[in-house]
Amino acid sequence: MKKVYPPEENVLDRSIRFLKGVGPKRAALLIKLGVKTIEDLLFLFPRRYEDRRHITPMSSIEPDTFATLLVRVVGVEKRTTRKRNLELTIATITDGSQIAQALWFNRKRLENILLPGTVVALYGKARKSFGLLQVINPEFEIVEAEGSPEEVGKIVPVYPLTEGLNQRWLRLLVRQALMEYLPYVEEFMPPEILARNGLPSLKDALLGYHYPDDERCWKLCRKRLAFDELFLLQLGLAVKKTQLKNEAKAPRLSWHGPLQRDFIERCLNFELTGAQRKVLQEIADDVTKDVPMNRLLQGDVGSGKTVIAVAAMLASADAGFQSALMVPTEVLAKQHYSKISAWLDELNLKATLLTSSLTPQERQKAYDNIKMGKSNIVIGTHALIQEGVEFQRLGLVVIDEQHRFGVLQRLTLADKGKCPHVLVMTATPIPRTLALTVYGDLSVSVIDELPPGRSPIKTQWIRKSRLHDLYQFIKDRLSLGEQAYWVCPLIDESESLDATSVLERYESLCEEFSGFKVGLLHGRLDVAGKYEAYEAFVRHEMDLLVATSVIEVGVDVPSASIIVIEDAYRFGLSQLHQLRGRVGRGSIKGFCFLLGEAPTPEAKRRFKVLCSTNDGFVIAEEDLKLRGPGAFCGVRQHGITDFKVADLVKDVELLQKARVEAQKLVSADPMLSKNPLLKRKLLITLGEALSLALTA
Repeated sequence: MKKVYPPEENVLDRSIRFLKGVGPKRAALLIKLGVKTIEDLLFLFPRRYEDRRHITPMSSIEPDTFATLLVRVVGVEKRTTRKRNLELTIATITDGSQIAQALWFNRKRLENILLPGTVVALYGKARKSFGLLQVINPEFEIVEAEGSPEEVGKIVPVYPLTEGLNQRWLRLLVRQALMEYLPYVEEFMPPEILARNGLPSLKDALLGYHYPDDERCWKLCRKRLAFDELFLLQLGLAVKKTQLKNEAKAPRLSWHGPLQRDFIERCLNFELTGAQRKVLQEIADDVTKDVPMNRLLQGDVGSGKTVIAVAAMLASADAGFQSALMVPTEVLAKQHYSKISAWLDELNLKATLLTSSLTPQERQKAYDNIKMGKSNIVIGTHALIQEGVEFQRLGLVVIDEQHRFGVLQRLTLADKGKCPHVLVMTATPIPRTLALTVYGDLSVSVIDELPPGRSPIKTQWIRKSRLHDLYQFIKDRLSLGEQAYWVCPLIDESESLDATSVLERYESLCEEFSGFKVGLLHGRLDVAGKYEAYEAFVRHEMDLLVATSVIEVGVDVPSASIIVIEDAYRFGLSQLHQLRGRVGRGSIKGFCFLLGEAPTPEAKRRFKVLCSTNDGFVIAEEDLKLRGPGAFCGVRQHGITDFKVADLVKDVELLQKARVEAQKLVSADPMLSKNPLLKRKLLITLGEALSLALTA
């Protein structure tokens, strides 16, 4: 009989402790699995399934296979193994065709349950031992006289576990929750969307995903649950975009004003590419309106995104507004500040650098200049979003290397002004699938053309047996006045990791390249030390820079033509592409050497992709397939791509459908007032992560 609860109580929010058999100890273990409430348990999905639909006669069982048996217990005995002192329970069983054994290690009180004559369903892996069939550590159910067991003849879920919990108990708990609480699951999806996409109800999908009748049933239920995840995110992004349009009006920036025009015509010693001009026009179309721009600029390493950012920030200055440029590291912030300040000096404008390493006096002076409007462009790290930073008139926010920042950090910086325009940039091309998903609130621009004179970087995978050939090649290029990087995965030597450290390699290279100047750069140096090493390399006071991946982002030295990435299998595909982008940034041809073995098939695949293409978008798509979405965009910590069911690689078509449905719904019902259950579900799921405010 269905229990009746007070109407004001959301039954599914009740603690997991309300379920029979869950005491404080087991509740603490369930929390480790992310299960705190009844609803959490209903949405704890299987990681795989076991097909127990077919009962196998003992006479037909093949060794080293899993089988479902229906047997009678003949007898039970307990022993202690000699070698490992384990308690062994042995049940002699039969199905009428032959005798076999079921063996359990360290299972208490089984002899009190498996009494002679008991009919039992077993599921486990079979083996032959001295000609006798044995089933090792099988799961079992007592078959009641009046019917068959619940998990025999079915496809059975296998859930994630933590130490202290077992599958059988967790299955019973989930089944109990489904039987008692499934009626309280609310259908939040509008019926017309379900009908258009051929989706089952949420209750049916939950039941069928935990206990599918067959593969067709599982696929349909999975489709509904995956659609829910994709649809809710797309809906949240569509609502956010609508809110931005309806908020206080953004400042209209000036385009082709005197500062921007002088910068492009006088400060730059090169012509903009066609792709850069196209992107500038797309930005112009946004910032000259009073609707806040939210644009993602994607451009491969060396494609000229910084020039685009400066041109946009000068449009802000032409209109009397300030701009903020946020970057992930102090070295990159100082590099940008040095380059941009030189341009601004020619235009009689002022840039301010804001990083965490400033002295209190320097920081206060920066704060004052920003607040009084004396700084036209502010360049900094996370220090830009600290509480003491106040802008007089912030018109444009630019975030470089967007994948290093979370979605919430982007919103926090934008909150420093009254509805400023926002431009986010990345040299880690984001696959279209992921861009649609995570940046659904952004328009996307792409610089798909490198500056003239750039040659594709030649990438080669070589073993350490050819190290001396590599040394000679580098020496020949350094003798021509070129420079090189040598990147290692570790700072210090490690006993547990088979990889060369940067300190170890630095010593050997100083000896090998005694006729050249060798420098060292790694993450343990203080900010001043890092910047000093970087500047020395820029000034060509050193020929070979031995470094960790600290050089991955933003380091720009046109005469650097070679990069060696040692133990390259320890780096991700996109990271390897970023590192490779440190060379070939001028008119000199670039070379990238992936040094070392590829101990796994995945590593070989990464190397093959990198050696076959310089296209960052192709690489990003491959990286998404290899690593999944969480490694991109800095969003995993905010739960935005942590889908339980949906797969951004496999569910592209479903994502497109979810996006269309979400946009259609928001255009008809911007505040979701006609869909209160959907509105409530959206706020619970993504309200905080996307700063949604769906007030009545």
